[in-house]
Amino acid sequence: MNTIKTEVKNRILYITIDRATKLNALNKETLADLSSIVKSLYTDESVGGAIITGDGPKAFVAGADISEFSSFSIEQGQQLAANGHESVFDLIENSPKPVIAAINGFALGGGLELAMACHLRIASDNAKLGLPEVTLGLIPGYGGTQRLTQLVGKAKALEMILTADMITADEAKTLGLVNHVTTQDELIAKCEELLTKMLSRAPLAIGAAISVINDFYHKDKNGFKAEIEAFGKLFGTEDFKEGTQSFLEKRKANFTGK
Repeated sequence: MNTIKTEVKNRILYITIDRATKLNALNKETLADLSSIVKSLYTDESVGGAIITGDGPKAFVAGADISEFSSFSIEQGQQLAANGHESVFDLIENSPKPVIAAINGFALGGGLELAMACHLRIASDNAKLGLPEVTLGLIPGYGGTQRLTQLVGKAKALEMILTADMITADEAKTLGLVNHVTTQDELIAKCEELLTKMLSRAPLAIGAAISVINDFYHKDKNGFKAEIEAFGKLFGTEDFKEGTQSFLEKRKANFTGK
């Protein structure tokens, strides 16, 4: 892949968007590469979760590559957004394996939308976050209007989107937009700490929790009913038997994801 570097270590898939000279802006090729990588995350049994970051010290992802769509028609614009939702952003959000965004610098436009599609967001203290699309005569098109509202509430989402202002990492943490703020040097280590802890838990239960929590935000789904069904199904797993038995035997559980 020309736009993304990957590495697997200790069951963690490291995904680095490798366009530092363009501040890691998302272009068509990058989105296609991301889609392919996230699909592999679903099926690769050697990997339990992923960390997504951007190359270099300046940016996570500083937006989309505007030159690629500046002459698009209405239909092309709608298709651009629809394809992004289906092939990348929704795919990340619905991954049964946890995905953490390591925000190392600017996370703007499509970059912030990418981070918001991840399950957790950890930011370095130099990070700046925002959705500046209205300065281009657009609105966020990769789920930004919806996910930002879910994370920070209607009033703050409106303020950020309508003013196009950036916020600092500390303000983002106060708003609940990011989970933790660290130094740049400690950013990946903090993500590894959190993800390693998740990987020590029962994989099927982790996936079920992600799915049921996501159901809360779907108007056509009953999250309480989904929780009951998922809770019951987990009683039929080997991980449930191992988890309860290890608890009773006062030993560490050895989960297999079965």
